[in-house]
Amino acid sequence: MSGPETTEAPARRQTRQRTAVLALLEQQDGFRSAQDLHALLRERGDAVGLATVYRALQALVDDGLLDVLRNDDGEASYRRCSPVHHHHLVCRSCGTTVEVADAPVERWAARVAAEHGFTDVSHQVEVFGTCAACHAAQR
Repeated sequence: MSGPETTEAPARRQTRQRTAVLALLEQQDGFRSAQDLHALLRERGDAVGLATVYRALQALVDDGLLDVLRNDDGEASYRRCSPVHHHHLVCRSCGTTVEVADAPVERWAARVAAEHGFTDVSHQVEVFGTCAACHAAQR
């Protein structure tokens, strides 16, 4: 997650759909697309439309409850993450995701922004690679 501290917005009404999406994401290990989540919800018997899943995901992102990650094709994937600022290591093969905090990255972002006269800066750093398990399976 990234971004400056924000003032707390008024509490959003928690809908059945948002509750179902959040509960499902709490059971997932990696990032999942809206289409994946929609299919999993339907398999569980939750009658919810894809557009509703997208709206629920956006509301949960806006509320700071989910992280969103865009792949090389621009597709968004979502994950329930810790509320503190962090970055991700993401396996390209299996989607395993590890949250990492790194003070040097934070210092670098602040320094580069200051050098160019930028203020109110936020950043997002995602590192993609192959996890140890997938690498071992490829050998």
